[in-house]
Amino acid sequence: MKRLWRRVAPFLVKVVLGFYAFWIGSLILLRWVDPPTTGVQIQRRVESWFRTGPYAKRFTPVPLARISPHLRHAIVAGEDTRFYTHWGLDLGAMADAAKDATGNRRRLRGASTITQQLIKNLFFTTHGNPVRKVVEWTLAPAADFILGKDRILELYLNLIEWGPGVYGAEAASRYHYRAPASSLSRDQAARMAACVPAPRRRRPASMDQYAAIIDTRMRQMGY
Repeated sequence: MKRLWRRVAPFLVKVVLGFYAFWIGSLILLRWVDPPTTGVQIQRRVESWFRTGPYAKRFTPVPLARISPHLRHAIVAGEDTRFYTHWGLDLGAMADAAKDATGNRRRLRGASTITQQLIKNLFFTTHGNPVRKVVEWTLAPAADFILGKDRILELYLNLIEWGPGVYGAEAASRYHYRAPASSLSRDQAARMAACVPAPRRRRPASMDQYAAIIDTRMRQMGY
């Protein structure tokens, strides 16, 4: 057994290092280049092969300047209030989530930062597993350093799901409101942000309560 492990261990180390080299290289490239697809988008395409009905992908990346400031603020307020102060991981939110889990309380949002969610969307699928979490934790600080906050937010807003086959703020704004992302109002932005935790089930029109919570957070943050 020890002999087998001595042979297998170096190979496994090389595989892990190879994956990390790919991920870090991809992050460096993503500083300037928008990805043509993501792990989650590929997942949804494969899933569509086993379901009835057509699958139409809507995906139109745009610069951050062409996304309403209201939506940028609403996403930060809804998903990661300490986005601009942490280094990819929010240790305070992780501690709070652990306490809530121990007390069996429901949370309106989890401990994953926008940076961690971006890594998941880029390289993985929506299926949770411990390996993915470890990669998120180890890559998030690197992504924060390599990409910077504005580029992370730009990529996140352009890649996340906002409905069946709908990816990114521009496609979502036109899908839900028949308007470009640059024209979203404060209320529309809060409603869209409220859909992010369950984008394929939630619709902005039915997000009154959570949108109001996000709007309150925005005001508390000075937005």
